[in-house]
Amino acid sequence: MAETLDPALPTEIQERADKVLELACDKEFKLATAESCTGGLLAALLTDVPGCSHAFERGFVVYSKQAKCDLLGLDRAMIDNCGAVSKPVAVAMAQGALRRSEADLALSITGFAGPGKSDDEEGLVHFACARRDGETRHREAHFGPIGRQGVRLAALNTALEMLEAALKG
Repeated sequence: MAETLDPALPTEIQERADKVLELACDKEFKLATAESCTGGLLAALLTDVPGCSHAFERGFVVYSKQAKCDLLGLDRAMIDNCGAVSKPVAVAMAQGALRRSEADLALSITGFAGPGKSDDEEGLVHFACARRDGETRHREAHFGPIGRQGVRLAALNTALEMLEAALKG
């Protein structure tokens, strides 16, 4: 069970993180994250479980467009053309995290956690999960205007679901 994030996270998210780390340890998989709107919360959660945190290889907090380019190797033209919150960017983030790490599995999150520009959909989040030895899966979620904390918690839950499915598959 998570220690430092324990009072802030719902029990079901903590339990799902435990399960993901247990599966990763059993399969000897290393995990990486590439996070934008969650600001490193997934990485913090995956390093907060005693006895299993060694399954986490590294995390990238890439909140700005430039950070996505610098740290994950994304093409700035793709971000400008598709938007930072889009399927192509989420997929490129996950694949970039794999290229720039020793991980076997990488999960990316990019979205609008709170109100933004007039054409930004609050609660829109794109996820991608890339396996070094397989495919990259994408998921788009519309959590709605549930606040920054609500979107971030919902995003953590979805990200953990995707990691669990990839580890079982």
